[in-house]
Amino acid sequence: MFGADDDRIALAEAYVGLLSTIGIERGLIGPREVPRLWGRHVLGSAVVEELIPEKADVIDVGSGGGLPGIPLAIARPDLWVTLVEPMQRRVDFLTEVIEALGVSNVEVLRARANEVDPKGQADVVVSRAVAPLAKLVGWCLPLARVGGSMLAIKGQGASLEVTESAGLIKRAGGGKAAILTCGESKLSDPDFTVPATVVKIERVR
Repeated sequence: MFGADDDRIALAEAYVGLLSTIGIERGLIGPREVPRLWGRHVLGSAVVEELIPEKADVIDVGSGGGLPGIPLAIARPDLWVTLVEPMQRRVDFLTEVIEALGVSNVEVLRARANEVDPKGQADVVVSRAVAPLAKLVGWCLPLARVGGSMLAIKGQGASLEVTESAGLIKRAGGGKAAILTCGESKLSDPDFTVPATVVKIERVR
């Protein structure tokens, strides 16, 4: 994750500061989420880096306020992260955040997932709090290369979503879905509140 790198930690803290100020002002974050921004939202996004190979090309579908893409870009400067977001006001926010933080390994693309071109080239496609898995499969898997994967950060209903989406996953070219937990080793950290439940699906064809 951010490890002992003071510069990376400072960037993550600055990002939290932006989310808790202009993020709230522009309606991207609810005021009640402020106490949970660091532990649940930023750290809960960054821990997904455990599942991403080195120097991967990553697409964050429906990035919203930049979660999980910006924490991943901060935690892993070896990654190239594309934030895909269709709403202009969110695109404007993401652009301002990237410029303010000076993070050089992330870009913003105003588009819906089905408008991204070229498709089938990303090593990893991530998403968080965007849509049910049944929809995400059709949006995310086509963006991944064969042998790449989609990582959907989910909650307690992940198992049911996987069961209900089994046919769709297969038709979209996905292999068997795995439900993984990221961040368990961080539970002793007082700043870390909840490990991330992630549905991982490899694109097999």
